[in-house]
Amino acid sequence: MSWCSILGRTIAGLAALCGMSLTASAGQPLVNVRGGDGIAIHGYDPVAYFIAGEPRKGSSGLGVAYSGAQWLFSSETNKRLSVQNPEHYLPAYGGYCAYGVAQGRLLDVDPQSWTILYDHLYLNCPEPIYDLWLGDPMSYIRQADKNWPRLTGQIAVQPQPNASTFPAPNSRNP
Repeated sequence: MSWCSILGRTIAGLAALCGMSLTASAGQPLVNVRGGDGIAIHGYDPVAYFIAGEPRKGSSGLGVAYSGAQWLFSSETNKRLSVQNPEHYLPAYGGYCAYGVAQGRLLDVDPQSWTILYDHLYLNCPEPIYDLWLGDPMSYIRQADKNWPRLTGQIAVQPQPNASTFPAPNSRNP
């Protein structure tokens, strides 16, 4: 077998492998995982927001792989509930900052800045961004719902913003 033939087969095999990887990842919903560790929402239990009414750290011993991320739970009960109905407990917009999505950006979140509206969990950046969100969440949800399909092609998570990152609602930009 010639060198060119071996090289050609190697390149063809790599191209096929890359194509399969792209297809597999393209079918996954976009989920906010920090630092490449694959853990969703900074290791917080998504079910706890609904059941306990507060954020609770999950345990690595109670993890479940779903939607391309590792979701951690604070109890066996919460893990079971999530396995039975995962889509119900997943945060909106893949766990990215809901206010950021409304502004057209994928931002990391503070799991302590959260809201449940109409049985959906919305995570946000910390104050003062969270305060802006609380001022008119329904308006921001409508805008985020419009932006989300366009943003799902972006992968890089931007750092949490400070107050000057976004203009105040209804303010004019110079």
